Formats: sequence, C-alpha cells, structure tokens
Amino acid sequence: MAYVTAVLLIALVFVGVPLQVAGHPGVVNILGTLHGFLYLVYLFVAFELTRKLHIPVGRTVLVLLAGTVPFGAIIAERKLTSVYARQVRQARPVTGSDMGAETPGTAPQEA
Repeated sequence: MAYVTAVLLIALVFVGVPLQVAGHPGVVNILGTLHGFLYLVYLFVAFELTRKLHIPVGRTVLVLLAGTVPFGAIIAERKLTSVYARQVRQARPVTGSDMGAETPGTAPQEA
C-alpha cells in the first residue's frame, strides 16, 4: 500500500502539477482523487501495523504523515519492514518441549 500511495503522489507532484500549470487539469483530477482515496487506506493499514508492532506514538505519526511526502511512504515502509523482520527474528520458536507446557493461569490438560 505504501508503494502505491507513494508512486501516485510522485506522479501527481512531478507529472500532474506541471501538466496542470500547462493548462491540462485532467491528470491532477484523476491522480489527486486516486491518491486521496488510497491515502485513507494507507492511513488505516499503517496505523494498524504500527499498533501491532508497538511503535511509539511519535513514530506512528511520522509513518502516517509519510504518505504526504514524495518518497516518504517508501522510506517508512522499508523501516517498518526492518522492524517487523527484527521482531520475527527475535521471537522464540516453539519447540517440542513447549508443546506440553501449560500456560500461566490455565489448568493442566488431561490426556
């Protein structure tokens, strides 16, 4: 989602705006509407992801605002991907001995 939002914003800024200045507003109308709609989707997806990754509020705001800066969403996506990958690597894999262990607060299961 970040890449789509970023590419549309880049096209809007570097293609649509110059064409609008030249007297062809059609491209800006289409790209602007698409970017606006997809930016709302980006906001929702990015907010959900930052909450699941336990990203601090300040960084969450920066990730959400990244969709308004050309190339910003691409950079934010790369950083969030590295945070996610780091969290996955640090997660302890389930071993055979963990399968029979009871979770705190639950009664042991009978066979």
